[in-house]
Amino acid sequence: MTQERFLERRQASWDKIEGIVNGSAKNIRNNAAWFPRAFRELTQDLNTARAHAFDPVIIERLNRLVLEGNQLLYGQHSWSVKGLVDFILRTFPQSIRTHWKGIAAVHLIFYGIMLFTGFLCVRFPEMVYEIMGERQAWNMEQMYDPESDHFLEPRDVSGDADMFGFYIYNNISIAFRSFAGGIIAGVGSLIILAFNAVFLGAAAGHIINSGFAETFFGFIIGHSSFELTAIVLSAFGGLQLGYRLFITQGLTRAASMRRAGKTVIPIISGSAIMLVIAAVIEAFWSSQHQFPMALRLGAGIAGWVLLFLYFILAGRGKSHD
Repeated sequence: MTQERFLERRQASWDKIEGIVNGSAKNIRNNAAWFPRAFRELTQDLNTARAHAFDPVIIERLNRLVLEGNQLLYGQHSWSVKGLVDFILRTFPQSIRTHWKGIAAVHLIFYGIMLFTGFLCVRFPEMVYEIMGERQAWNMEQMYDPESDHFLEPRDVSGDADMFGFYIYNNISIAFRSFAGGIIAGVGSLIILAFNAVFLGAAAGHIINSGFAETFFGFIIGHSSFELTAIVLSAFGGLQLGYRLFITQGLTRAASMRRAGKTVIPIISGSAIMLVIAAVIEAFWSSQHQFPMALRLGAGIAGWVLLFLYFILAGRGKSHD
């Protein structure tokens, strides 16, 4: 089948599907009987376009429509156990792969700033005091000093639970600010992302200079894959929101924001789940100092590898992807 013939036969259906997913509730109700069959045909169209290596613009459009159509069809079940499992195993990783270029760019910005700041603070130790006050820097030292009281005194289960609540609040607040900053044309999300990267880089550089690198990296390696990735995804969501608020691509502003919501909601929801996982690991594993460093580093590296494989492989082999 040629690309021209493919477009001639199927484009009208895609246009109608796009009108439904971007339309009003009344428009959706009026097409309730037609849409499920059309959606199945749409997933077949996506597979056909990929198999024939058609124009990437066509494939990108079909992939977006599949994601948006899937949310329209199955979104009402999202709070059931089955819906949650389906979201984790399919919808979330598919959303990440659909927007992988933008997400990769935000990752590069975040880690580039963080590593550069860390290098500068290791090379020029006094620089850390331009980023955080002396008292805050001293508190950071105490936090990772293996001779400090909180390292020497064991913490019971209730203490772990208390810290879990604190970590949840802290993680969610950082991610929310990263996302909400997007309303300022996306600039706010970038500023908050850069601030977090600078602070984390400075903290790491200062702890390394203080001689506590082993305890520092032994603590953060366990949960950092989930926490840092979720923060970056939240910033990406904010950037998408800000972009669609001002660059409507011919849609009304309301329709543009609805489309942005369909892109952003799965990513933000997934990042929230990741932050909960990070808080669990941070409270009940990362803070347990009795485990040997080799085990902690190995578990942390495994977490990064498994998360990377999850984003690459999860949800494949389905007609929706």
